[in-house]
Amino acid sequence: MGVSPTEPQAGGRAAIRLLQGYVWHPAGADLDLEHFLPHELELSRRGDDDENAHVLWDEVMPPFAFFENGEPTAGQTFYQFTVLRVYDQRPSNEELHEDAQAASNALNPLLEGTPEGVGWQLWEDLREL
Repeated sequence: MGVSPTEPQAGGRAAIRLLQGYVWHPAGADLDLEHFLPHELELSRRGDDDENAHVLWDEVMPPFAFFENGEPTAGQTFYQFTVLRVYDQRPSNEELHEDAQAASNALNPLLEGTPEGVGWQLWEDLREL
């Protein structure tokens, strides 16, 4: 007997983006994000066994030519920035939003503590990887 295409299948772990965006700093700056940002964030919103979100960043070409103030982005080093969490089962969108908010709250003081010239633009994403 087959499984209905509308029925969820068992064992459906889901990797979900919570936050997505960019971090940047002046090109040539002697700056290592490893000194300021963790690779894991503890999300203590629920009593789950695995409450960590993974923090990833990869250097990319500037995704836009100019900042909103008209300054060119060519003089900046950009990183694609993602915060994701792996769930045993995909939670509701409300629960995902709460996790994204917890991740944002945990990241904010860390980003604020980066050296002058570091910028970021992050937004809630909530899509599966």
